[in-house]
Amino acid sequence: MQHFVYPAILTPDEHDGGFVVTFPDVPEAITQGEDVADALQQAADCLEEAMAGRIRRHARLPEASPVGSDHYPIPLPAQTAAKAALYLAMCQAGITQVALAARLHCDEKEVRRLLDPRHASKMARLEAALAALGQQLVVGVQATG
Repeated sequence: MQHFVYPAILTPDEHDGGFVVTFPDVPEAITQGEDVADALQQAADCLEEAMAGRIRRHARLPEASPVGSDHYPIPLPAQTAAKAALYLAMCQAGITQVALAARLHCDEKEVRRLLDPRHASKMARLEAALAALGQQLVVGVQATG
């Protein structure tokens, strides 16, 4: 099962203060924050943008490494994670947007919007698209902090 919680490393910035945030699995995702809370908020935004950029560029999405004791877990927002799961399922199946649209009996533009991280999609439609690829969306909840 694919999960979308990525480990982040916070490194104190001795020159400017605050923290620099990096992701071992997503090297282009680098940000900073004034304190730990701000750094974690910036990390979530940065990770989402990096993954959205990969989907838009049709690039590989990295599998999340285990979160170690010296890392902070940063989850993708639910809708972005669902779109990433659909993107991965399509890549694994070797199916095009046009072919998925045919399976869903819809226009290819709808599939394009389902994959667009900037477009708000209905979760039920994302679930239907995943089901058409033999996948099931599973949602989990865990305590913060």
